[in-house]
Amino acid sequence: MKKTAVVTAGTAGIGLETALGLSAAGFSVTVVGRNADRGARAVERINATSPAHPARFLEVRALADRIASGHAASGDPLTVLVNNVGAMFGDRRDLGGVEASFVVNHLSPYLLTELLLTTLTAGAPSRIVNVTSGAVGVAKRVFDAVEPSGGYYGFHWYGRAKLANLAYTIDLAARLDGTGVSVFAADPGGAATDMTNGTMTDPKIVSPALRLMWPLVRRRFVRSTSGPASVAARPSIVAATDEALAGRTGIVIGAQARPVAPFRGATDPRVAEAVRRLSERHAPLEATT
Repeated sequence: MKKTAVVTAGTAGIGLETALGLSAAGFSVTVVGRNADRGARAVERINATSPAHPARFLEVRALADRIASGHAASGDPLTVLVNNVGAMFGDRRDLGGVEASFVVNHLSPYLLTELLLTTLTAGAPSRIVNVTSGAVGVAKRVFDAVEPSGGYYGFHWYGRAKLANLAYTIDLAARLDGTGVSVFAADPGGAATDMTNGTMTDPKIVSPALRLMWPLVRRRFVRSTSGPASVAARPSIVAATDEALAGRTGIVIGAQARPVAPFRGATDPRVAEAVRRLSERHAPLEATT
């Protein structure tokens, strides 16, 4: 049976390098994104490596249509889903009436994962890989609403959304234990991406208490941990393909591409329950009219 994988935000950066790695490992890869031109270039680059199976591109809307019509994204049982999508915003913005950072970094991968669970179970043994971030360490852990109290600071809100997704990941692993679907988180560490070279250069993305020190802290962080996207993609590729992880679940693969202890706040069952309620409220599995 053909091994198939879906990589969200797979048209550039870490996502593209993840797709290339999975293709090299023998997967038929579908990259998901919003820009058809970037998608075409990504597919061309993947196929230039002479993979066993040609890659393809689906816009998010087209993928949602396939899910809604009951078809697997690739036409074959899905064996790997990598939720690589992520974004940090310098200013508060909405997507569909909900704060954008929470939508992109948690609600979107949460909804896609939940809608694909039947397909992933049919393709078992299969794996879900959710890309996390060290920014979870600066996050508020209260999830009674999408937006925390206080002013908008992009780095902290990004971290909070990633914490929600990490808590969901660990909770999902427990839910799916015994189904043949393994669930992992992958931390790429620092990477030279549009986010680190763009949004993260603005001190206004952190709270006033950190603002004066932010340029120094960021420079030290980027210099000490940032590498090319191909290196940052390794944790995701390992989580998706390493045979040593077969039958295991609920594991975080750290920036050195080895298992690490999960951030403690993400293992709190109270956080997981609050995130579950919030997710179900703002991203219901059944379409509403």
